[in-house]
Amino acid sequence: MKDGNLNGKIHSSMYHQCQERGYATPVDVLMEIGVLPKKKYEDWRFGRVTYLESVCTVNLRILSAILHQMRVYAKKTGLKPSFCYYKQWGTKKKGGQGKKELIPLRFSKGGNTDVEKWYVTHFVDIKRMQEIKDKK
Repeated sequence: MKDGNLNGKIHSSMYHQCQERGYATPVDVLMEIGVLPKKKYEDWRFGRVTYLESVCTVNLRILSAILHQMRVYAKKTGLKPSFCYYKQWGTKKKGGQGKKELIPLRFSKGGNTDVEKWYVTHFVDIKRMQEIKDKK
């Protein structure tokens, strides 16, 4: 993948996500640009994969560049960063009672705090979100 072509795909993906629902997410960008197969994403969400980066089809340098380009686009277009907590899907309630067990998901092998933060940061278009809410 050439960087110019990749940057265009990233920016296009973020633009379309923001237009459609008012925010863009790193995992959705990765899936849209063909770096993360949907089936592998689901395996990770259900806990069948230890960390997300292991199922991406590009190396860590390119993944880092993708996440960086997302932050560049967000800053350029005035998107607001927003933290999102990713937990494992399909967990059962402890003993059949009370709340479901929350199992946090990992994005990177080493679990570096900064790297993990880049993956869980969604970018919100405040104006577009308001427009979407007003239509409903």
